[in-house]
Amino acid sequence: AAGEPEVSGEMPFKDVKKGKFYYNAVLWALENKITQGTTETTFSPNEICTRGHIVTFLYRYLNSPAVSGSVPFTDVKKGKFYYDPVLWAVQNNITTGTTETTFSPNDSCTRGQAVTFLYRAVN
Repeated sequence: AAGEPEVSGEMPFKDVKKGKFYYNAVLWALENKITQGTTETTFSPNEICTRGHIVTFLYRYLNSPAVSGSVPFTDVKKGKFYYDPVLWAVQNNITTGTTETTFSPNDSCTRGQAVTFLYRAVN
């Protein structure tokens, strides 16, 4: 169908069943290194995404552009999976954080925040 890339790999996640509306999307995101599972055998499709997850998905979708410098937020620590994605998002005006000093990476990402990140990332 239009707008749906082809997928061909094996689904490694026991909790993502064929026939679910997200099956191909999860497989595509996995094949393109946009996401990983919550474990080697689970994806947790009904879990809420955090702000850190959404920014990381976008960053990886755009091939993980090189970044340098420091994140201006006190709640984003080096070594976290979302550190470089948040730095990239700040440097590209995709986010300004939830305050001047916080990004709130572990907060649930609202639909409004998600589409705003997406809009800013592609424009």
